[in-house]
Amino acid sequence: MTLAGLVQDYGYYAVFLGTFLEGETILVLAGFAAHRGYLELPWVIGVAAIGGTLGDQLYFYLGRRYGPQILARFPRLQPRAAKVAALLQRYHLPLILSIRFMYGLRTVGPLVFGMSRLGRMMFFVLNLAGALVWAVLVGGAGYLFGSALELLFADLRRYEEALMALMAGVGVTVWIIRRRRSS
Repeated sequence: MTLAGLVQDYGYYAVFLGTFLEGETILVLAGFAAHRGYLELPWVIGVAAIGGTLGDQLYFYLGRRYGPQILARFPRLQPRAAKVAALLQRYHLPLILSIRFMYGLRTVGPLVFGMSRLGRMMFFVLNLAGALVWAVLVGGAGYLFGSALELLFADLRRYEEALMALMAGVGVTVWIIRRRRSS
């Protein structure tokens, strides 16, 4: 089976799982795959918005139920949690809408929001709106990246599997580095 075949068969599942966990890289890759015709961009955006929303909802409810215990168990999260809590006091609405764009705060943000007095329905609505904007911008960036590469390489199809593998490798490397820094 080829890489292109794997993307066509399992791409939307990968987008959901990747965006549920964190996944800007998987979303950029999916946008690129949509440009190449292996996935449909509206479906990529929809699946990413749902995955991102549900992932942050999970962190929100973990924060609501177990927030202090999680921060005690992972002391490295405490400075970021304090930063999010301070930002939440000052920039309530904009912070909730944009937390997924803030490096290092994406996971701890919803956890802290869950620990605050923020209502469940209010967080859900703002989280969904933020996830939709994020999915459109990041997925669209991947799609535009494919367009730019097509302008640079006349025969992009010849290089696309190598490009997808390279992008996936870079994404996995970035993910591993982020995980190591946060633990």
